[in-house]
Amino acid sequence: MMSLPILPTISTTFIVLSAITVAIGWYQIKQRRIETHKKTMITAAIFALIFFLIYASRTIFIGNTAFGGPDDLKIYYTVFLVFHIFLATTGAVFGIVTLLTGFNNKLSKHRKLGPITSIIWFFTAITGVAVYLLLYVFYHGGETTSVIKAILGF
Repeated sequence: MMSLPILPTISTTFIVLSAITVAIGWYQIKQRRIETHKKTMITAAIFALIFFLIYASRTIFIGNTAFGGPDDLKIYYTVFLVFHIFLATTGAVFGIVTLLTGFNNKLSKHRKLGPITSIIWFFTAITGVAVYLLLYVFYHGGETTSVIKAILGF
């Protein structure tokens, strides 16, 4: 029986929860349930923040896990990972701006950004799950080195 690493499993769960709550929030605003929408989107942002805190802490103190699959797939994994990182970064920036436009009652801008941000976030979550599956489920992860070890040498 294969055991899954606890922190990546927890952090991936939170990004999935974030995407699900974004979808629920999108439905709620379509139903004109504005207050419920606000609470749901704040919850989605909290789930995304929890993901990020776990991911960043793990990356700094434990490290990133290298791709452990076949060498002939490594280039495809790397390209996919770069695409995911680009989406995640873009989605995070869009998410912050979209939340701020909502909080600051700039609703015209918020209405334009919301659907774009949501779609980016859905693809971020989907590609994030795919990275998790490739690193920990389909293949055994490769070497893990912490940023602190890599920088400071111990």
